[in-house]
Amino acid sequence: MRFTERLTGQNGALLVVDVQEKLMARIKYRDLVIANAIRLVRAAGILKLPFWATEQYPEGLGPTVYELATLIPERHSKTTFHCCAVPQILEQLYGRHVKHITLVGIEAHVCIAQTALELLKLGFTVQVPADAVASRTTMDWKFALRRLEAAGVVLTTTEAVLFEWTERSDRPEFKAISELVKSFQQPGLTKGEH
Repeated sequence: MRFTERLTGQNGALLVVDVQEKLMARIKYRDLVIANAIRLVRAAGILKLPFWATEQYPEGLGPTVYELATLIPERHSKTTFHCCAVPQILEQLYGRHVKHITLVGIEAHVCIAQTALELLKLGFTVQVPADAVASRTTMDWKFALRRLEAAGVVLTTTEAVLFEWTERSDRPEFKAISELVKSFQQPGLTKGEH
């Protein structure tokens, strides 16, 4: 991938990684990650991008958090840290001719990093919105993002992904996407504060 390539909704997909209640309870920026994952899932639905979720050992770590589980009917169980060992995910990525994948969820330095590296090895372009992934510690999150960027992952933000997927302001879906941006209130901040 050239760094000037835009990652539009065409041939794109979204993968929500392990946003499970028992894991999220230990994540400092839990509410922000969930809120941004919800915005991206809603946008993927509006723009008709395929999206899936994974759950790491759900028997022990429980299901995806309720807010996301209601939006994502297709959630795959896994015990490997990377998602590429789940045959259904690769079948769907190849079957839908996906070229680039947006990864969100936790933890940045474990399942997100290992999934991103595996996807790169398989020839996919990968982007990670930094405000939609987290780790238990800031240091793990920060160094995961540095490692991923050095490996060729596109680091971005949720809002940038929304507009890049949409591409144009004159398409019918733009109003709904614009509303996802305008109505967003970052958890922990009051309206208008950044």
